[in-house]
Amino acid sequence: MNVRTKEKIARIILWTAASITVGFLFLIIGYIFKEGIGMISLEFLLDKPRKMGAQGGIFPSIVGTLYLIAATLLFAVPIGVGAAVYLNEYTREGKIIQLIRFGTEALAGIPSIIFGLFGFAFFVILLKPVTGGWSILSGSLTGAVMVLPTIVRTSEEALKTVPQSYREGSLALGASRWQTISRVVLPAAIPGVLTGIILAIGRVVGETAALLLTLGGTLLLPHSVFDGARTMSMHLYMVAMETGAMDMAFGTGVVLIVTIFIINTAAGILRRKLELTSGRR
Repeated sequence: MNVRTKEKIARIILWTAASITVGFLFLIIGYIFKEGIGMISLEFLLDKPRKMGAQGGIFPSIVGTLYLIAATLLFAVPIGVGAAVYLNEYTREGKIIQLIRFGTEALAGIPSIIFGLFGFAFFVILLKPVTGGWSILSGSLTGAVMVLPTIVRTSEEALKTVPQSYREGSLALGASRWQTISRVVLPAAIPGVLTGIILAIGRVVGETAALLLTLGGTLLLPHSVFDGARTMSMHLYMVAMETGAMDMAFGTGVVLIVTIFIINTAAGILRRKLELTSGRR
């Protein structure tokens, strides 16, 4: 078999793999939309749920999801990006750094239900006077612990892509290390950092197991981070498994997919603008 034939076979195999992947994606999305698009209406989006979520709308779940995303990012982004800056800019390779990186990667592989168990025991039970027990605050703190590895690793990789000449040029002009990091390195790395944040949002929006143990799952509209809530993914699971209202579950699934699409599209547009601004594209 000559080289050209091998190349052709490799292309066919790779094309088939890519087609199967995309095909499954469209199959899943297409099926959810086919079953749930009929439920979408203004009443479905803005009304309160009735009969344990089997009827009515999903407005409290939409608000709960947005609350959870904002609170989780408020905790996770400063800590995650700060840890990445420290690991990449202020330390040298050594056993301690390798241990921290190993711990971060190991944390990323832990099943979400374990995070939920930890969040229930620590944030819901032990810190109840502070978090309010089952609440958005407990859920967001658990979510922040869960997405930290993603933000740390992607932010660190983004910082590594910033050319060393940027740092050397800034330091040569008399800037301090922190001025170099805050005004030169971080702005250049923001598009990559934003990618990690998008991945974190995706995980928080789609998470169910950990939030069942920390968020409470109430159908009431949350008014603060100390109130319990139910995200759209939780609502989808609970109406499907507990009330058997599959039409409500598919309708919620459509709204969930559209929400993720809107967030990813907006973040992608912002990332491209930041890349153009920083001169990385």
